[in-house]
Amino acid sequence: MILGVALDGPSPAVVAVGDGAPPSEAVRACVAVDLDGMPRAPVAAIRVGGPCPPVLRPVAEPGVATIVRGGHSLTGRPLAPLDTGAVREFAAGCGLIDFAVTATGSPMLADHELAVAAIIAAEVPAARITLSYEFGRPGLREREAHAIRNAALGPEAGRIADRVARELPGVPLFFARSGSGLVSAHYFRRYPRACDRGGTTSLRRGRSALATADRPAPFEVIEPGGGGEDLLAAAYGAALARPEAQVERIVQARGRAELDRALQDARDEALTRVVSAGAAPGFARIAETIVNPLSYLPDGFYRVRVTAEGATP
Repeated sequence: MILGVALDGPSPAVVAVGDGAPPSEAVRACVAVDLDGMPRAPVAAIRVGGPCPPVLRPVAEPGVATIVRGGHSLTGRPLAPLDTGAVREFAAGCGLIDFAVTATGSPMLADHELAVAAIIAAEVPAARITLSYEFGRPGLREREAHAIRNAALGPEAGRIADRVARELPGVPLFFARSGSGLVSAHYFRRYPRACDRGGTTSLRRGRSALATADRPAPFEVIEPGGGGEDLLAAAYGAALARPEAQVERIVQARGRAELDRALQDARDEALTRVVSAGAAPGFARIAETIVNPLSYLPDGFYRVRVTAEGATP
């Protein structure tokens, strides 16, 4: 028995997919929710890099932002030593606990983001920290925007996960990703940005499945909710998904052997992530590997994206 739960609307919709066992014996509950319009926490955003015009400075609204010296080029060359004193002063004085850290060059070398995180954790023990390199985008401002939004959604994601856990005690929880796949409640709390459009994705998947003459799996409506057929379809679509995770990196490789080693590292990380996202270790696999040479960098630099998927325990 798999439960699909759609949270958008005045009341949730719940469907049961599978073998007809009672909901109390469900092997998992798959939740579909869009995070657009959800309350956002104020974020303390730290950019590690050089000076820039005011229009290009980091924006964290609500919240505060600063730029500290440091960072690397996309080839991994250090641009400046990390200004640890400025990081420490900002972390201790900002009065916030949700942090987003973005360093120039971090998709290639994340050392300065990791160092900033260590300083924040020492100064603010309760801090929740998002690091931009985990989102993998090569563009600084796009990566920074993802990190800030992830940090801002963290507290609300925690409240949503707690709410569903109270409604379904003892049932393993998963949340629909934007695009495809599921993640565990633990992963959702840490990376809510991955599930930004989980409701919309699930609705699209559910409508497609229900439109076919031969439905993929039998289901029954437990709670119809107040949102009509769209909520039922979104709940069904969430229940059909599987755990998924992605890793995106910029790597340098001088020859095929070095590239193969870099790809294996990325695949290992993707498999680790998908297990964290709820896949059973013995059933995790690499679904896709994309490698693109970067034309704007010297030869030997590649953008790598690896997708892993799996089944739940």
